[in-house]
Formats: sequence, structure tokens, C-alpha cells
Amino acid sequence: MSSALDSLLDLLDLERIEQDIFRGTSRSAVVPRVFGGQVAAQALVAAGRTVPADRTAHSLHSYFLRMGDPGAPIVYSVDRIRDGRSFTTRRVVAVQHGQPIFHLSASFQTYEEGLEHQAAMPPAPDPETLPTAAQMLPRYADRFSDPGVVDRLIEARAAVDLRYVDAPPFGTVGKPREPRSQVWFRTNGKLADDPLLHVCMATYVSDMTLLDSVLLAHGRGGWTVGDVVGASLDHAMWFHRPFRADEWLLYDQESPSASGGRGLGQARIYTQDGRLAITVIQEGVVRVPRG
Repeated sequence: MSSALDSLLDLLDLERIEQDIFRGTSRSAVVPRVFGGQVAAQALVAAGRTVPADRTAHSLHSYFLRMGDPGAPIVYSVDRIRDGRSFTTRRVVAVQHGQPIFHLSASFQTYEEGLEHQAAMPPAPDPETLPTAAQMLPRYADRFSDPGVVDRLIEARAAVDLRYVDAPPFGTVGKPREPRSQVWFRTNGKLADDPLLHVCMATYVSDMTLLDSVLLAHGRGGWTVGDVVGASLDHAMWFHRPFRADEWLLYDQESPSASGGRGLGQARIYTQDGRLAITVIQEGVVRVPRG
């Protein structure tokens, strides 16, 4: 296991300060705010720790309310909304400096048999044939006005092996293309067999690239290039089938719409053997800087 993955696991191991109140810290990000995937994953950890072990997460719906301060702790307060025969619902509010910065609702379910079908996995190359972030990112160093961006991007992704199938948005600036992107990802090391951990790790990664397809449609390079400004607004996930975040997962992403200073990304995450594991939808602010 890499030291970066150890550090990320420590980040997700929240401190319990009351029965349903938890405290987390943050790690440095590419931009000077708390990474949205981190706060979403930590909130899901908090919710999951109040749920019986035989119930696994099947969906989450969340809103990003305020920019998080990476230098301050985040307090997660869990509200036990419902404990039913099959389903358990939790609401989590993340607070910093006395104000809510994030809100999550999550639902958990006991396993049961049922009807079964899924969308087919799209074609994608073998992830082992694609360059790692450390191999790929330096190729685009000239696209960033800040020379430190490449190092920060590599550091931010050191815990996760994330490989682009095609060039990322900052690799094709000024060349609009189909609003669709694919990445393969897995953690840089094995994880314990706790299903909640794998779900939370996938939640963490899901916020890294989902709005890329919005940028591709307009030939924009992204936040690190500086030709757009933006932030996540809301994020929803449905967990369909068991998976492991330490095994290759295909993140197939597209953008059906952008309007009103917002862009929508939707995606499906498949296991390497073709099982549909997760559906993800996110809307974010995507604005062209003025003057």
C-alpha cells in the first residue's frame, strides 16, 4: 500500500466525538479549498458508522453549500431519519466555522434478490496499456500558467491510479469535441474487505473528473488552466452491485447539457468484467471568466 493511500485512509477514518457526531480533517488540494469528493466521502463514512453492518449504501444525494476551509476541521452531524425493515436513511450536515458547508442524504439496504438487468459496458482499452497520471501530466505542463499545478495534480492523485482513455480537457484546449470522457481508476494498494470503505473510496474519486465532459464540448481546459471557473453544486450516486475500489473500474462520463452557467455530468461506473456498479450524476457551476 502506498503512503498516499495510507494518508487518504486516515483522512476517511473520522474521529467520533459524540454518538452521532464526527470530526474530520482535510488534505491539501489542487485549488485552495476542500476537495468536494473528500467531504462527500467523509459524510458517507459518518452516515455508515450509524447503520447496522448488514446494510450497505445503495444511494446518496448531496449538495455543496459553501466552500470548505482546508485549514479547519469539519464536524459531521448525523440525523437518524429512519430505520425500517429493509432500508435505513441518514441525513448528514457538515459544518465549519458554525456554518453548514455540505448536506448529504444516504440510504442503506439489506441484501435481497430481485429483478436483474443492466446497460452494457461500452468499449474501452485495457487500463494497463494507458499512461499513469505521473507519466501523462508532465506532457501538458505548458498548458498551466502556474508551474506548480502538475506537481499538485500528481500529489492529489497519488492515492488513486487514475488513467485517461483520451486526452483530458487541458490536453485539447481550443478544440471542442464530443462531450464524453472515460477514465479507469483503482486505489494504489489493497483495501480491507469493508464494503463501506469501497463505496466511500469510489465516492471520493467520483468528483475528480465528472465535469470534464462539459469542458470538452466547448474546448475549455478547466479550472487549472483558468479558462473557466466553477464548483460542484450537487452530487448523486446509486450503488447497484458490489465492487472493489482497489480493482479497475471504468468511469464512463458524458454531459447532456450546459446552460445558465451550469453544466451537467452523468456517468456509469463498471467493473473490469462488465458489471454496472454505480450511476453518478453531478451538476456544477461552469462559468467563463469575465474580461
